[in-house]
Amino acid sequence: MSEHTDPRITRTTGALRQAVVELASQRPVSQITVADLAERAGVTRATFYNRYSTVLDPLIEALYADLETGHRREDQRRAEGYPGPELLRLAVSEVADHVERFGDLYRHALGDPADRGVYDALVRHFNDYALAFLARGAARGLPGVPGIGHHQVVAQFLAHGFAGAVKAWLSDPDVSREDLVDAAVACAPAWWASAGEARDADSCV
Repeated sequence: MSEHTDPRITRTTGALRQAVVELASQRPVSQITVADLAERAGVTRATFYNRYSTVLDPLIEALYADLETGHRREDQRRAEGYPGPELLRLAVSEVADHVERFGDLYRHALGDPADRGVYDALVRHFNDYALAFLARGAARGLPGVPGIGHHQVVAQFLAHGFAGAVKAWLSDPDVSREDLVDAAVACAPAWWASAGEARDADSCV
């Protein structure tokens, strides 16, 4: 959002994001109406439709905004010279923290076939992140990083794998947060940690 955005729009957007997160933590997104959301946010339905088309739209914005906060911390660590393996583990931990913050929301969404949009959005986010990560590694000519022609295939592989791991974690109470982090780090390709060592403050997503 531009720094010159009207403060009223910023407040309205924030209210809608907060309201939809609260509602989606109580019941599946498919059961939330625009009227429900507008009432919780204290705005009219016309105001909602001035910016969004569906209830899922502000929810995805809220989730992406939180994920991007973690990526900015990752960028800072990379610029400070954190070793690649540590960067990898911390990056996975940031995502695990995000999922825990929105745990009820994700459980409702992933448990309802009508709410596929939340899972698909998670896959898209991981795909975009992976593409940016691959591009950075390829630009530096780091060994092991797949060629540019394979980036979309590799990104989709990684995105679906990690989103699937998150779904498995949330679906099984016996799987802990550390289990997720350990498994993801163990399954990450060797070049991921090597690429992570490149000092770069550019945003990943």
